[in-house]
Amino acid sequence: MAEGSVSVAEVQSSFYKFAVHGDTKATGKEMNGKNFAKLCKDCTIIDGKNVTTTDVDIVFSKVKVKSARVITFEQFNQALTELAPKRFKGKNKDEALQQLYGLIVGKEPTNVGVTKVAKAAAVDRLTDTTKYTGSHKERFDESGKGKGKSGREDIPDTSGYVSAYKGSGTYDDKVKEA
Repeated sequence: MAEGSVSVAEVQSSFYKFAVHGDTKATGKEMNGKNFAKLCKDCTIIDGKNVTTTDVDIVFSKVKVKSARVITFEQFNQALTELAPKRFKGKNKDEALQQLYGLIVGKEPTNVGVTKVAKAAAVDRLTDTTKYTGSHKERFDESGKGKGKSGREDIPDTSGYVSAYKGSGTYDDKVKEA
């Protein structure tokens, strides 16, 4: 291989990573339009000037089979061949394609914009079980751990004694004395 050229296997491994991203049923052999656009965005093929998201969508529609919603790796290479001269103007097709491959190799889907857990004082105040009052206070023990069903429902006393009887549990002692 020539100096600075990239192997197809390296590009195919990135293709596989983006093809399975966000889809539990994906095999990695085919890529949908959303993941193709994500690959182009994450690998900086879309630069906003020469190549836009609209260009990427149009090229995806061109290379896919009319009735299909996905492209194979061969169609993916065909799409990159169409995008390369647009992204790298002034270079011949082979140089532009090699530079495009260079952008893709070793990249993985990023999780930019993933929602983080809120750490606000208001949330801490609302979830502090020591400050609960009334019936809600009964649902937690001293450590703040929930009591489960016993904290939510009144469980009846099935001991056989009348409720609030002071001498409950003393019957056996009285019988032994007699």
